[in-house]
Amino acid sequence: MTAQTIADPVMRVQGLEKSYGKLRVLLGVDFDVAPGSIFALLGSNGAGKTTTVRILSTLLKADAGTARVNGFDVAAQPARVRQSISLTGQFAAVDEILTGRENLALVAGLRHLKDPGATADDLLRRFSLSEAGSRRVSTYSGGMRRRLDIAMSLIGNAPVIFLDEPTAGLDPEARIEVWDAVKKLAHDGTTVLLTTQYLDEAEQLADRIAILHQGRIIVNGNLAELKQLFPPAKVEYVEKQPTLEEIFLAVIGGGDRSNAIGTTTGVHE
Repeated sequence: MTAQTIADPVMRVQGLEKSYGKLRVLLGVDFDVAPGSIFALLGSNGAGKTTTVRILSTLLKADAGTARVNGFDVAAQPARVRQSISLTGQFAAVDEILTGRENLALVAGLRHLKDPGATADDLLRRFSLSEAGSRRVSTYSGGMRRRLDIAMSLIGNAPVIFLDEPTAGLDPEARIEVWDAVKKLAHDGTTVLLTTQYLDEAEQLADRIAILHQGRIIVNGNLAELKQLFPPAKVEYVEKQPTLEEIFLAVIGGGDRSNAIGTTTGVHE
């Protein structure tokens, strides 16, 4: 399945290539991301998901290809790109000594906003952390820390946010809390590029899902389109709907299931 062409995408990636010495990680990655959508980049350990995000967020230079984020070329206009994005990595970057409100106000002050306290209070409310705002972050659960981390990345109203495996290591309840926060972002108009190894996460959140395998995007579509790639079930009365895990394994050719993406556990890149 080829990538969808979007007239005015927030992100457009064409022919992206990257190698580390003799190890070729990206072999020509292409995709577009529509404004206000959640785009999931799904792939096994070492597929190149984090490398792609690092290139798009100007932390790494590509060997070949082009990428534009919010209309700016990541290679030629890195400063303009960085003004347009926020990046949340695989581990929450919060200060555990400070309270949740102090973390948010500190970042707002560093971004030279006029009223850091008001900004902090607004984000605490948006991410359902108002009651915990006066507590030290060391007392927060994993899901609360992750929500606070995402809230901090939104200070400055960046139109694009990159979430690199945002629920890695969280328990099921905490993952659902983060999912709700991500859905709210898209509902409010933020464009989200999400990398994940969790199949159910992509299924729950994404408007479109691209599977990155052996350095290339091998399928790119919404969940209904991906389900069409799976052979119809040969059942007399009941048609079994394929899971995203079954679709993923069918698309990449099956193989050793030990190397497949886990629905509950994963190894970070």
